[in-house]
Amino acid sequence: MDLGLAGKTALVCASTGGLGAATARALAAEGVRVVFSGRRGDVAREAAAQFEGSVGIEADLTTIEGARALYASAVDAVGPLDILVLNGPGPRPATPTQVSAQDLSEAITTLLLVQQTLVEAALPHMLDAGWGRVLAVGSSGVAAPMTGLVLSNAGRSALAAYLKSLANEVAARGVTVNLLLPGRIATDRLQSLDGRAAEEAGVSVEEIAAKAAEAIPSGRYGRPDEFGDYAAFLCSAQASYVTGTAARCDGGLIPTL
Repeated sequence: MDLGLAGKTALVCASTGGLGAATARALAAEGVRVVFSGRRGDVAREAAAQFEGSVGIEADLTTIEGARALYASAVDAVGPLDILVLNGPGPRPATPTQVSAQDLSEAITTLLLVQQTLVEAALPHMLDAGWGRVLAVGSSGVAAPMTGLVLSNAGRSALAAYLKSLANEVAARGVTVNLLLPGRIATDRLQSLDGRAAEEAGVSVEEIAAKAAEAIPSGRYGRPDEFGDYAAFLCSAQASYVTGTAARCDGGLIPTL
């Protein structure tokens, strides 16, 4: 299917690995001029070099200043943004009794304020053009808060509420705003979480992964490219009537509709 994206421009945040990288590759394969970004500038540039018109930029998305610098560099490189894919580093695992107000403040900064800064910068062009896509890489914790990930649950849920409100405001002007919630996708982040769980339980990582897969109706972890392809569709011309929603790519993991 031609997604109608050839010639568009996109910034994909935190796209040197994992779900961000999969999304950036899927968009670039559709002819989008993608800005790959992340703290590993060399990796971003190497990934972008595989696609004509794409660029890689080193970025720190843990601060508002870093977000502003990335946006400015992205526009200098590819022009005004038609597509903005929000993504960021996941906070450390913790339970509610293991975090402080400062920990929560830092999570909100990284997972909400940094993202809002990028939206605020990119939105005027989209509204003027009458076409735009804002897509956030979320977490299944938005639908069902996950044990041991309170910082992620809180920050990503706050972003979801902001984006839902934004979607209602800009829908009539041709801009869609959505979230894509991954379940257990085989990324380095998930491997790290499984490793932590294995250490705490005194079992192998393979045992943790096998037990986790049993709880997924699909019976397996998802592949990053499966997530990336879905993300690209949500940015497509065909998805112009899909907005204000939290779509899932989780193999049926979340037990609610």
